[in-house]
Amino acid sequence: MRRNAARGVLGRVRLGTAGSSPRLRRWTLAMVLVGVALVPYPSQNAASAPPAPACRSGCRSGSVPGLVSWVAPLAGSWDVVSGLSGTVPASGLAYLSVSDGVVAVGAGLTVTGYSSNTGALRWRVTLTGFPAGAAIVSVRTWPGEVTAGVSYRAAGAGGGPERTEVVLSDLAGAQTGRYPAAVFGGAIAGRPQDTVIVGTTEVTSYDNATGHIRWRRPTGQVAQTWRTDGGYLYVTDSADGYLGSAPVTALRRIDLATGAELEVRPLEGRSFTGTLSAAFDGVVLFSSAAGVTAYDGATGDELWTIAGTVPEGADPQEERIYLTRGFNLIGVDPRTGQIKATASGSAVDGSAGVYVVRGGVALGLDQGANGDAWGYDIAVQRVTLTSAGLLPWPHYFVDLSGVGGSADPASNLVVIAACQELAPSSPTQPTPSATPTPTQTASPTPSAPSTDLTASPDTPASPDTPASPDTPASPDTLTSPATPASASSTPSPSISPSAAVNAGPGCLRPELVALNL
Repeated sequence: MRRNAARGVLGRVRLGTAGSSPRLRRWTLAMVLVGVALVPYPSQNAASAPPAPACRSGCRSGSVPGLVSWVAPLAGSWDVVSGLSGTVPASGLAYLSVSDGVVAVGAGLTVTGYSSNTGALRWRVTLTGFPAGAAIVSVRTWPGEVTAGVSYRAAGAGGGPERTEVVLSDLAGAQTGRYPAAVFGGAIAGRPQDTVIVGTTEVTSYDNATGHIRWRRPTGQVAQTWRTDGGYLYVTDSADGYLGSAPVTALRRIDLATGAELEVRPLEGRSFTGTLSAAFDGVVLFSSAAGVTAYDGATGDELWTIAGTVPEGADPQEERIYLTRGFNLIGVDPRTGQIKATASGSAVDGSAGVYVVRGGVALGLDQGANGDAWGYDIAVQRVTLTSAGLLPWPHYFVDLSGVGGSADPASNLVVIAACQELAPSSPTQPTPSATPTPTQTASPTPSAPSTDLTASPDTPASPDTPASPDTPASPDTLTSPATPASASSTPSPSISPSAAVNAGPGCLRPELVALNL
């Protein structure tokens, strides 16, 4: 057992005096198995919960430093929260997207653009013209532009939630357009010439120079679930929309460049099995309590079914879809469902979870003050990369539609937040028991869900909202074994996006950290 431990993943486990006692060895093994089963899930505002144990530098056999590409300071006030939340804004939520050479961060009404190659600050703009309580609820990056979805309440006592998508130049941050969007919708494709927006009952392509409509396709009278895949958008056709339990009887497959639409119906049966949860390489995935079923996105032909699984994301470089089955992570061929790679939960869980797979390497993050990033090569079944130093209180940003988030879909770059120095704690002032503390004081608006951090490892992907991109489901990044994702990245229609207040120690040195898998 000692020889095997020295060579493999169990090299992290120290047997100590248990090695000479059969009884102690059995107890040691039992405790390890319990530890694997009881992986901590995200908990917003769980400042009182002890952080999970972190992997100290050098504790993973065969690891090679060099995971960190660059570090850049974060503007604004940030706190740290125990558990998977990590480094978060002191008030409200934060959103990040990285692709096409840009890292864009949105918090409150401020959007900041960085170079994804060097981390150099490019621009910082504050969005104006919105009512009090408005806040950014989504940030996405495109070739030549950045889009930020701003949520707010309509004027009047009974005003409902509304959303506007603001288009910015990725070079200077100059505003080039504003378009109405569904509360859970927003930009799903963009370039300097035009931007495609998901609305409540239609999908619209706007000309950025004039604001005129290039094309528009209705999607029904109720908001539907949707997913993007390359140059196509898939929108469900369900009588009750994403909020109901009615079956999905058809898919609208819309070309994002031309607006051409194809109606896709299941060839086997009257409806698709479950709810739309992912789309990749021309294949759409539907999830149900029984497992995952894959269909051809152009014909509706059923391709394969794998019972007891949850979709977790994709690795574009390896052309694989990743699923979790129990505590294990499996990579499958999108067209055939053939299992191409497997990583056991005990190997990839670490102390927090694996968040994304790129080029066959799964990124894991350890929690807490001694946080660490590590890359697990699924092919060779061992950790091959670690960060050169600690990444205290790591925070992973997720856009669960697969449109944005911490991981660049076209490269190995992953950007997270971390806190290098905590603010000194101040003496707690006694307050009368009848007077609520600041974190207990009732707010006219309910507090928003937790940040766009992660999603629960074994929670089946939930149907997306009219734009489920920002609602909890299975992210393009993986949940533990792929990405733990139970925190919502978009407020519910009845919740003020700026209402969340994170109770945790202040951070004196919040940073963006770029990791290269």
